[in-house]
Amino acid sequence: MTRNIVISGGGTGIGLATAQAFAADGDRVLLLGRRAEVLEKAGVPGALTRAADLSEPGQVRGVARFVAEEFGTVDVLVHSAGGAGHLEPPSGSEDPLDRVAHDWTVNFRQNALTAALLTEALKSRLAEPGGRVLFVSSIAAYRGSGTGAYAAAKAGLHPYAHDLARQLGPRGITVNVVAPGFVEDTEFFGDTMDEARRARLVGDTLTGRAGTPGDVAATLHWLASPAAGHVTSQVIQVNGGAERGQ
Repeated sequence: MTRNIVISGGGTGIGLATAQAFAADGDRVLLLGRRAEVLEKAGVPGALTRAADLSEPGQVRGVARFVAEEFGTVDVLVHSAGGAGHLEPPSGSEDPLDRVAHDWTVNFRQNALTAALLTEALKSRLAEPGGRVLFVSSIAAYRGSGTGAYAAAKAGLHPYAHDLARQLGPRGITVNVVAPGFVEDTEFFGDTMDEARRARLVGDTLTGRAGTPGDVAATLHWLASPAAGHVTSQVIQVNGGAERGQ
């Protein structure tokens, strides 16, 4: 049966790999992201695209109207929008507290608020039973991210997902989180990755390799399948053993 799949951050990296996995099943896919040109170049067969800043309630309302018109029901909602806040334009202030406030605000808007707003806007459209809500978190939620802001934003998805799972469970909808480790072939690191850092991150794994967007996409794809119908309120780590789950 063809399903309706909505993927934020669907134009690159993990979101794009996830879109390709669902499209290969013949599902109808909607790619969301801030950059229209990136979405248009994604090349996912049959996919719809919609450019929007998902940290802005007004633009999320527009996405919700678009989904209502094009899909009606959402079978799978995947939140892969986000990123490292330090790659965004700086605050421009010389005051250190202004810079801290800017860093934390940017990270939470990109990584937590986007997910919360889109979920709340589409919650009533989730298929029942059988709907799936999937969040992409990070290994940083367990071990920090240097400044704390990105890690805290990703970690904030975990209790939100648990609350949603409790709320949506009676409707037959599952909610889960996938937390990747070091993944290459994404825009996350910008030009900040050097060989020494890469070697250190790969060295943390037990598999001796970096992750790929396809590794994470495959886990998300499985969590959206009937086989995972009794899996909910879980955080699944995909990091080659760099961080062990409990």
